[in-house]
Amino acid sequence: MPGRLLPSLNALRTFEAVARHNSFTRAAEELNVTQSAASRLVRSLETYLEIRLFNRHSRRIELTDQGRFYSDLVKDALDRIEAGTVELISTRDGRGTLSIGMLPTFGTRWLVPRLSSFQETHPEISLNLISSDGELDFAKERIDVAVRFGHGNWPDAVAEPLMSEEIQVVCSPSIMEGEHPLTDYEALEHHSLIRHSTRPQAWEHWFRAVGIAPQNIKWGPSLEHFFMVVQAAIAGLGIALLPSFVVEDDVRRGNLVAPFSVRVGGPGAYYLVTPTAKAELPRVRVFSQWLLSQVR
Repeated sequence: MPGRLLPSLNALRTFEAVARHNSFTRAAEELNVTQSAASRLVRSLETYLEIRLFNRHSRRIELTDQGRFYSDLVKDALDRIEAGTVELISTRDGRGTLSIGMLPTFGTRWLVPRLSSFQETHPEISLNLISSDGELDFAKERIDVAVRFGHGNWPDAVAEPLMSEEIQVVCSPSIMEGEHPLTDYEALEHHSLIRHSTRPQAWEHWFRAVGIAPQNIKWGPSLEHFFMVVQAAIAGLGIALLPSFVVEDDVRRGNLVAPFSVRVGGPGAYYLVTPTAKAELPRVRVFSQWLLSQVR
């Protein structure tokens, strides 16, 4: 069986450094070799590939189109190898740092208040909490696990369901004391409805669930995070539709009122998402087991 078609790792390291610095001199200083040695290694790589990677001018160099493509590829590969090496060295025997990409409001309202019990049980693991609610890119964000809301279909990852979500209508007490209090669903038409920008269909989902079809919807502000929606509702900017776990403290304190007793299941669930390559790391396993025990 033929071996891998791979050039010298030393030549690749040198090429990546030269491309990054756009200089043989600075790359040679970084790698602690002579400039001529760095140039020779890059030449050997070009000979191996039978492709010119740099255009060489009298006082400068520039990547060719093929060189630019290859430098991006090689840099990504070396970054991954470096990250994996650091990973193994820093996490021997289950120790090290666990980086958690958490949804901002879920993290502050639900996860963070419970983390002390994990730290008491596993003091050998340091936690690094990263506010993260965009597209999942574990390599770019350098996170080990993430909490996401969705339907469990993240590629190249293990997704374990944590909890479903109940959503409910809330508003400022001042609205209940005003001209059009929310004594029935029809009263919603007199108020602006605050939207969560990452869940634009949430209100429509709620309307269908409770069996109403309002004719005169007035849309209020569209906000990116739940905690912004909460503050907008408290300030009386409109009516909000929020997960029960997000608003329970504010309802209990009287900052918000839940005018309707109905709670509707949300169009998705919270998941613990782990890249497949890291799912069996000791620190990831113990955190997953602990988090699942918290929701059960």
